[in-house]
Amino acid sequence: MRNGNQPVGILAIQGDFAMHAKMLDRVGAPWKLVKRASDLDEAGGLIMPGGESTTMLKFFAAEGFGSAIKYFAAAGKPVFGTCAGAILLAREVLNPPQERLELMDIAVERNGYGRQIDSSVRQGECPDLAGRPIEMVFIRAPIIRRVGARVRVLGRSEGLPVLVEQGKLLAATFHPELTEDETIHRYFLEKLSH
Repeated sequence: MRNGNQPVGILAIQGDFAMHAKMLDRVGAPWKLVKRASDLDEAGGLIMPGGESTTMLKFFAAEGFGSAIKYFAAAGKPVFGTCAGAILLAREVLNPPQERLELMDIAVERNGYGRQIDSSVRQGECPDLAGRPIEMVFIRAPIIRRVGARVRVLGRSEGLPVLVEQGKLLAATFHPELTEDETIHRYFLEKLSH
């Protein structure tokens, strides 16, 4: 399925990385926790989980993760960012502006759906991936406010884009790892085999 059967790296510096690992176990995909930039050398793809994007950025600056992830993506390896991971992938971040990797041509508004108390489970449509509604968990989630010309919208909820891709980059403003639905992770894994 994957080139050389390299495991999927899961960024494990902060956030809900353990739930992504459980989802990959369910779909039978090998994975490894990425705690140092050098761990990326052994990964065929990377999942950047939800959590607190500003906390992750501080760690990136101290450990050189930002440039390592940019190099990883430039080498054509797939990267999947969920919630805070999507914020980090964005070219532009609003509310407030912050540092980011600028890998995907999207603009996101941090905490666009509200505070933690406003977290919700909603149904969304991903017509190219599933012929049925998909459960989506939003926790202090960002809103995608702009999508560039090379970005494809794969999923929407309440009219807003919530799942987008640009080449081998995939970003979700929700948490697919917190549901029983394997659709999104399986789609990401397909990127590792192309």
